[in-house]
Amino acid sequence: MNTAATSIPERSAAEAADLVLTREEAAPGVLARRIRQRRQMYVGQVASYSLGALVLLLYAYDGAIRSNVPSLFWIGGVTIIGIFVVMSEAGVGDRHHDHYLTVFQISAHMALQFVFLVSVPTIGIAFISVLFLIFAFGTLRMTSVQAMLTSAIATCALAAVFLASDLPIGMPVTTRLQRTASMLCFVLVIGQCAFLGLFGATLRKILYRRSIELKAAYQRIEELAELDELTGSYNRRCIMGLLDAEIEKSRQAGAPCAIALIDLDWFKRINDAHGHPIGDEVLRTFAITIFANIRPDDRFGRYGGEEFLLLLPGTASEAATRMLDRLRSIVAELDWSAFSPGMRVTISAGVVTLRANDTADTFLARADSALYSAKAQGRNRIATD
Repeated sequence: MNTAATSIPERSAAEAADLVLTREEAAPGVLARRIRQRRQMYVGQVASYSLGALVLLLYAYDGAIRSNVPSLFWIGGVTIIGIFVVMSEAGVGDRHHDHYLTVFQISAHMALQFVFLVSVPTIGIAFISVLFLIFAFGTLRMTSVQAMLTSAIATCALAAVFLASDLPIGMPVTTRLQRTASMLCFVLVIGQCAFLGLFGATLRKILYRRSIELKAAYQRIEELAELDELTGSYNRRCIMGLLDAEIEKSRQAGAPCAIALIDLDWFKRINDAHGHPIGDEVLRTFAITIFANIRPDDRFGRYGGEEFLLLLPGTASEAATRMLDRLRSIVAELDWSAFSPGMRVTISAGVVTLRANDTADTFLARADSALYSAKAQGRNRIATD
């Protein structure tokens, strides 16, 4: 006759997929949304009990059950709902992982169905059919342990009704009115099953959308963990990891590998003369320029400050030197006057190729030595080791 499954209509993903938070941890907006969801559910439950009581009135009018059964059924259901409404408004549920208190609600509604199953066994099939619906709704929110415990209790209660008693459980269909009432019982349950199916479909769509959002968020987190926030190049931790990987790959394949340690010439003067915001824009423009002029397999990262590390897998010494000199020329020929009239930006770089006994540290040390040599020779140039 009633079902706790008459619940919340379609809602947005943000409303239906709250994180598990205690009342102290949950944001005010989350708490308000939870209260609104619970109120919608309780309204639906009252409507469901009311429809069930109307069907029972048909049985009572025909004389199949006592005249006070419909009112007692409605009062019993509304009383259960009222108790949970009071608890909801007091925020009791928000202190639990399941703010709907699903197990307690399902248990209370199932207990009411059993009471009327025993009290009015002549229409007991109607109450039994609702038990399945109530339990189905509960499984949408219960844990596996809770579902198993609830099902075990319900099974024991059904066994007691069917095996430990001689109650004449049935569904009266003697008169036309009784047949109409019985039909409406099942129509009501079928309708609520359909609603439950729609609710489940909505939850699946919400969970699917949320999974897509989470995947995108995790991907973004991974990118942020690898990228330098200012320039969009790999950060130091990531570029060093890539360097280790390239060294190992080069040795396994017997292929050459080159690196270039690049420094923006007189960058401190740019910051001092034009300010750090202009300096940041210079770094961004430089990084974008490098990205636009390297190969897909090359790796570019910020080594620290205005120093950058470029990994050139499969590249021999002469080819690496030519590539870096081309990049040097491109940077020097850029029009930097948009940042400040007369501004000129150049780079110096130390280019080295991997040797048999190199570690990542010695490899970088050689590149740093070559970079120092390029600066000592007047900057805006490429040096090798």
